[in-house]
Amino acid sequence: MQLLRIDWNVVFTIINLIVLYLALRKFLIKPVTNIMEQRKQMIEGEIADARKEKDKAYDLKAQYEDKLTQAHKESSEIIEKARKSAQTEYNNKVSVASAEADRIIKDAHKAVELDREKTVQDLQSEIAGLAVAAAEKVLGESGTKESNQLMYDQFLAKAGGVNDTDSE
Repeated sequence: MQLLRIDWNVVFTIINLIVLYLALRKFLIKPVTNIMEQRKQMIEGEIADARKEKDKAYDLKAQYEDKLTQAHKESSEIIEKARKSAQTEYNNKVSVASAEADRIIKDAHKAVELDREKTVQDLQSEIAGLAVAAAEKVLGESGTKESNQLMYDQFLAKAGGVNDTDSE
């Protein structure tokens, strides 16, 4: 019956191994596993925080792009408004200048007309004077001053009447 013979050394060795396993499990494996689990949770938390920050960054980027687009739109509107305002101002100044030019031209026409009338009157007076002088020479200066004045007035009346019909 030697088969059933148990070696007590083997049994103690097995018991020692079981106790060593339980001790290692309690004092080494569990703390290491806990530390690794904590590190895993910490890393997962940091990854989640990084994702949140990344999402915030994308949101901020989208907001900045929207603001930039809106700023471009507003600047385009401001430029267009300035162009329209400048065009309106230009048109106003051109119309004012045109009206001023028209007024100057009318004034010039009036001045020319007044000068022409004055010149015609001066010429009529000079022609009348020449006619009286010619009449005096023809009559031999026999007329009196009163008759000369009468002839002069008659000539002016006739010359004025002729001029009036010509200008109409």
